[in-house]
Amino acid sequence: MSVRLRLRRDGAKKRPFYHLVAADCRRARNGRFIEQLGYYNPIVAADAEPILVLKDERIRYWLSVGAQPSDTAAALLKKVGILERTAVPAKPGAETVPTAETATPTPSVTESEKMESTANPNGETPPTETESPAAEA
Repeated sequence: MSVRLRLRRDGAKKRPFYHLVAADCRRARNGRFIEQLGYYNPIVAADAEPILVLKDERIRYWLSVGAQPSDTAAALLKKVGILERTAVPAKPGAETVPTAETATPTPSVTESEKMESTANPNGETPPTETESPAAEA
């Protein structure tokens, strides 16, 4: 059984309220779950932050036994600081994009280096368009 930490939607129409749950990945979004781990209320007064209450110990337990958080649940756990302490592997099939620190710098080639690389191996320069081999003879 593959366990996911995800948000289960409750609340009225246009008034969402979410419960963070540990559920089997094959179950429906609002279907049967294993354990309720907290709740998230994004609709609050304009001057207040959204309400997020989590059971830290139980979330760490589920992450330690291999539960994978959904993208939204992972964002909430990072906001609180739980997920930073527990590394989550990347999704299979996702390509990694090299960052500025990990990318190897490409050497820049100047015009003079390009001209030198096109020269003949014996040191002679190739004839230009105005020079013709027949004119030399």
